[in-house]
Amino acid sequence: MNPNQCSFCGRKKSEVQMLISGQEGFICENCIEQAHGIVLEGSKKENPSMAESLSDLKKPKEIKAFLDEYVIGQDQAKKQLCIAVYNHYKRLLHANEENKEVEIEKSNIIMVGETGTGKTLLAKTIAKELNVPFCIVDATILTEAGYVGEDVESILSRLLMVADYDVERAQKGIVFIDEIDKIARKSDNPSITRDVSGEGVQQGLLKLLEGSVVNVPPQGGRKHPDQKYIQVDTKNILFISGGAFDGIKDIIEKRLNKQAIGFSKEKLENVESEDEILRQLNAIDLKKFGLIPELLGRFPIVTYLDKLTKETLVRIMKEPKNSIINQFVELFKMDDTKLEFTDAAIEQIVERTMEMGLGARGLRGTTEKILEDYMFNIGEHKEIVIDRELM
Repeated sequence: MNPNQCSFCGRKKSEVQMLISGQEGFICENCIEQAHGIVLEGSKKENPSMAESLSDLKKPKEIKAFLDEYVIGQDQAKKQLCIAVYNHYKRLLHANEENKEVEIEKSNIIMVGETGTGKTLLAKTIAKELNVPFCIVDATILTEAGYVGEDVESILSRLLMVADYDVERAQKGIVFIDEIDKIARKSDNPSITRDVSGEGVQQGLLKLLEGSVVNVPPQGGRKHPDQKYIQVDTKNILFISGGAFDGIKDIIEKRLNKQAIGFSKEKLENVESEDEILRQLNAIDLKKFGLIPELLGRFPIVTYLDKLTKETLVRIMKEPKNSIINQFVELFKMDDTKLEFTDAAIEQIVERTMEMGLGARGLRGTTEKILEDYMFNIGEHKEIVIDRELM
């Protein structure tokens, strides 16, 4: 072991900036950089990014088949989402072609649906299938620049973090903006006073959604003013947004002139079911709700998620690969305990959850409560059967 030269390339101490010692040798900064490059290249091969040719790209039907394994129901939303994502990544492949005369624009998506209907799960599952960087951002924390809260650029800080600061990979990722209805304008008239967490944020999002080069603070917000900015081009980032849009049904009914006024039996009979009305949702209703036209123009695809019925919630409990039943069965199995649920017990869990109005998200909490004592006394029984009478 020669302390005056690199054990890998043989460069002398005078020819390099530094020599780092190990147990049985020394390494210079040049060899460290080369080794780092080899490691990055290897990790890219192990975790391939998006498809490099059209034949590698999964067709919308194949993407939907994957979604069906994890998300129950919502066929219309799945269909629209799969088409939009497929076209988006086709667009990226088209952008790499030479001598292209037509430039294809991206189609960001806005999903409307009650809490617990599967908006976030759909976006998360589709990103997993495509193997692209994916992050979820809550719109409620965003404010205009200069106010307490987070700048819109912090959205991209999170995407960079997920992509291990690989800018090229992050630029082909998916961003899910949750609770987008919470940044709606408080009234249909332009605000006289400054609306820093509503209309101001919507205007701040415009440049991100449209596609522009944005200076992104790698560590987020304003807490590190001395940090160097990373430039990220957003033109190839797909934005999916979701929100409950509580009260949008009344706006659609008003537009369709389907509201029952007074006690007119004929009008009451003409009022369609809630799902039928919500399926007729369009950008006009979202504008009336409080999203500015410029923002809606950047979300050309508007899709609605159906309200979950009792039958759908029962299927959600049992059918997905990572269903709640399967998760708890696996947990108990680790302690050599066999756990079973009867159909009557599953129906009871669903009924209790529906009473609370929490959607599919509430199923886990209800199940946890029922299994609380069994989990506390784990190991005392080798077999547990959960029936309606035991709940």
